[in-house]
Amino acid sequence: MSPSGAVRDPRERWRERLHDPVFWTETLQVVKTVAAAVAAWFLATHVFHLPQSFLAPWSALLVVHATVYRTFSEGARQVGAAVLGVVVAWGVGNLLGLDATAVAVVLLAGLAVGTLPWLAGQGTAIAATALIVLTTGFAQDGNMLLMRLADTGIGIGVGLLVNLVVWPPLRNRTAISALNALDDEIGDLLQTIGDGLAAGRAEDEVADWIDRTRVLDEDLDRAWGLVRQARESARLNPRRSAVELRNPKLWMGLLKREEQAIAETRSMAQTILHGTGEDGEWISAFREPYVVLLRDTGAAILAADPMAILEVRDRLNRLVDRLAEESTPRLWPVYGGLIINLRNIIDAMDEVAKANPLDQPPLPFLRADQVSGTSGERGDQMSGA
Repeated sequence: MSPSGAVRDPRERWRERLHDPVFWTETLQVVKTVAAAVAAWFLATHVFHLPQSFLAPWSALLVVHATVYRTFSEGARQVGAAVLGVVVAWGVGNLLGLDATAVAVVLLAGLAVGTLPWLAGQGTAIAATALIVLTTGFAQDGNMLLMRLADTGIGIGVGLLVNLVVWPPLRNRTAISALNALDDEIGDLLQTIGDGLAAGRAEDEVADWIDRTRVLDEDLDRAWGLVRQARESARLNPRRSAVELRNPKLWMGLLKREEQAIAETRSMAQTILHGTGEDGEWISAFREPYVVLLRDTGAAILAADPMAILEVRDRLNRLVDRLAEESTPRLWPVYGGLIINLRNIIDAMDEVAKANPLDQPPLPFLRADQVSGTSGERGDQMSGA
């Protein structure tokens, strides 16, 4: 990760973008949505010869969601909203014609229907559809009502078919990228804390360390959201690889361990703040070996090396044995707190390191040798997203 505020070459940013799984997932979703809308319009206009078939691409846009499951669950509500908009426009147009009053009534009725529980959040879609149908002059004609409903049906069908058949998305790349980035940030923060202790800057920098753990909490929440999204993307998804995503126990277990490590790191920073208020006896007895252990733990986590993590744990145990011989009972709460924090981090991140790197399919439109040759080091091994 580049240092905060560092100016990077635009070409470097584009290279990162091209190997960013989130970018490719969003790009493919946009391509599918556009393809579905254009296909719906083409069918309605050139195959079924429906006049001004604007509702076909509109309905397709509403239906194509980020996951197959959401296409059916949310798409049904949004399509229902579009159909209701057509019906509202037809009813108001037949009663009032087309004038300012009719426009106001259509908008009011559409927004009011959108407050119903099943249609919650769809008021704008209902009102917009009704307004378009009313102002294009088709509301008073019963045959045109049927045509508008036919447009809507074509858009629904095309949208469902495209999202179900054309590379149904699995959100695994984004989820795994978030998991891998999170453990790197934890390892980097541990090394930063070790550097701060070694330089005697702990008291001044503890607030920054705690703030970084809060940022990690936000990243953790995002990772949980991406895992839930990946799990949802597997529901109703016909792809063979979707089966294992329907219950991603491994990912959820890793996130719980990273959650524990973040909490322990925050506790460690707060304990260090209290410890620096002591008279300094702990510097020679504890600070130097503990700094080395902190740095080595961070390096082992960054390298995803479970053997190195276990080796640090053995050294931590030997440090405890040596401290038991010291006659400093007043400082034992500080020692004990920091030792337990680091031991818990080691125990949590050991399994995370064993799981890395997680496997993922190659990024779309990129040859595998290009990915491995340009993403370099650990990033090109990073599985999934």
